[in-house]
Amino acid sequence: MRRVAVAIGVVSALGLAAADARADEATVTIAPGQVDLEKDTTKPQADEVPAPPPEAPPPPPYKRTVVLDSTLGTMVFLGDFGKVAPPAPWLHTQLGVELFKWLMFFGEGELAYTDTSNKVDPPRTRAFPIFGFGGGARFTVRVTDRVGIFAQASFGAMKADISRNSLGVIGFRDAESLGLYAAGRLGVEWYQVDRHFGLGLHGGVRDAQGFARVGSSGSMPLVVDAGLALRYAF
Repeated sequence: MRRVAVAIGVVSALGLAAADARADEATVTIAPGQVDLEKDTTKPQADEVPAPPPEAPPPPPYKRTVVLDSTLGTMVFLGDFGKVAPPAPWLHTQLGVELFKWLMFFGEGELAYTDTSNKVDPPRTRAFPIFGFGGGARFTVRVTDRVGIFAQASFGAMKADISRNSLGVIGFRDAESLGLYAAGRLGVEWYQVDRHFGLGLHGGVRDAQGFARVGSSGSMPLVVDAGLALRYAF
């Protein structure tokens, strides 16, 4: 009996110890000052918000490619022919190949429209188009990736498309046939974010021998032109 009583006492003591341990685990006391509500929120702090990735720079404009230039501007006649024809609206188109970023060979074509109102009064005034074509080389310096300046030289031929002897009777018979010209041009280009496109401003002067007065050596038959250009690089 004595052993039985000892065993019962040991079992009872172990049971009480286990009950106390479970009570300690279930009862957790947290002091009010130990709770940090700012840390418990799921909203990220201002200094924790990730910065947006940097934007990639736009691609540079095309170089060493096929280039198409279209220009709308004005053609002005100096010398004796300027006393016959007023300034003419002028359309110029140029297609070139850039062998290097600084050198392009091109072919060009142009169309202008004027009349004889400076010399002949209505109703005898005659309106007529002038067309020309040629080719040459352009040299470009890229000041930045977006700005370039250029100089070009070209040779070609031009004529007034008018009925025979309409200009001959006032002394410009050769203007009715193709006559050679030598031209020089300066300009600036602004290359756009779209790498295919560019805007330009340029002006040029040419010696157009066909527009000289027949039998006169008093002045050079100069033609000046200027315009705004749209560039497209393929």
